[in-house]
Amino acid sequence: MNRAPGYLAFAGLLTALGGCTVGPDYQGPPGVTPRAETATTFVRGEHLDGDDPAVLSARWWETFRDPMLDNITLQALAYNPTIGAAVARLRQARSEVRLQFANLLPTGSGDVLYARTHLPPLGGLFETPGSSGGTNFNLYADSFDASWEIDVFGGQRRALEAAHDTREGTEASLEDAQVSLSAEVSNAYINLRDRQQRIALGNREVDLLEKTLALAKQRYDGGTATKLDISRIENQLESTRATLAPLKAERDVYLDELATLTGQEPGALDATLRVPRRIPLPPARVKVGDPASLLRRRPDIRAAERTLAADTAKIGQAEAKRFPEVRLLGIIGLGGTRASDLTNLDDYTALLAPQISWSFLDFGRNEARVHEAESVRDEAEAQYHDKVLAALRDAEDSLSRFKYGRERVATLARARKSADEAASLASERYEAGAATLTDLLDTQRQKIDAEQDLSQAVGQLSSYYVGINKALGLGWEAPKS
Repeated sequence: MNRAPGYLAFAGLLTALGGCTVGPDYQGPPGVTPRAETATTFVRGEHLDGDDPAVLSARWWETFRDPMLDNITLQALAYNPTIGAAVARLRQARSEVRLQFANLLPTGSGDVLYARTHLPPLGGLFETPGSSGGTNFNLYADSFDASWEIDVFGGQRRALEAAHDTREGTEASLEDAQVSLSAEVSNAYINLRDRQQRIALGNREVDLLEKTLALAKQRYDGGTATKLDISRIENQLESTRATLAPLKAERDVYLDELATLTGQEPGALDATLRVPRRIPLPPARVKVGDPASLLRRRPDIRAAERTLAADTAKIGQAEAKRFPEVRLLGIIGLGGTRASDLTNLDDYTALLAPQISWSFLDFGRNEARVHEAESVRDEAEAQYHDKVLAALRDAEDSLSRFKYGRERVATLARARKSADEAASLASERYEAGAATLTDLLDTQRQKIDAEQDLSQAVGQLSSYYVGINKALGLGWEAPKS
């Protein structure tokens, strides 16, 4: 009796049942974004000074207009080991998607057998007259085996869904690593240039104090200065020299940091970066946007949201384990005692069999797996909430620091100008004999201090601008396939 139509009808029924997918469907990210007009102080329309707002770009560091910083950042994004590890994780996630898709399809294998067989004499009525050594014959066989687990309750489809979500989350994690790396490089570069600037100012102060000390000694020899004047200058000179030591140590630290961020050994960039250059300045105006666009841009939030989606799909995976598993098994075989039997398609063996297995007596194991998956999903949702709030806070803090950092720079710039004028007047008065050496030293020290403070404030302002771009999730490009 030919039972193939019955088997095909059974398979068609199971395939139709495959439209049933257990577990909750992902409904999108939770609505935790607060209203922009009440929850933020973004500088919407408040562009401070300048003419043109900075354009939001993946390569935001280019707004510093420092070609050396551009080159170092691109080197880091290309060769940093952290980025390499993130790229490898993305390849793993893509392979997992292909694996889960393949799990939805049948599996098959083929076998070919050749055997040389010897049977002993059977004896009695079955013994062939004149034969005493038994029977020898060859055995040829080939077969094709196939099995297909029909995804009746959608467990495998949920696994594929989770793999897709995980892959997208891994892509976002790679982008987040690029955001963090570009910010690290810019901050290290800014700190390096700040330390170099302050070292140069310190060296200038040392030179000035050495000249002042020499002049004071001449006047002491001439009787117009006291030993106390000389001691004060020497004390200020040694104090200034002492402040240079930690600055030089920090300079070397940032040189090594930039080298390792670009995937090189410490010291590899010393020759390139040893010559001091100006501290890169942020653009005059910064155009930011609103929190909704912030949440769309930040890769860490997208990674958390994709993790939530994947964990939601995994609940369906766990739910599907509570229901029966259905498989179709099939075997087709050819064979005989001659090699030509392998090509005899009229003489074959075939088997098609459905198999149903159900672990209905599991003493609560499957229920525990479902509850565990639900708890993991709840944890992912809480972490998503935390990421959103942290992102909004980062943006608020960065914008506040940048705004008041600009005010501080402007104030210190005015203070330096006043200190320059005071030092110039004090020098003229000292040369004319209308001011004491102490007055001159005080104004000169105040001038150097004002320049040091301004340099440090400019470096902080540039770092605050880096923080804005990091808070906005900028500094990444879409990963290559």
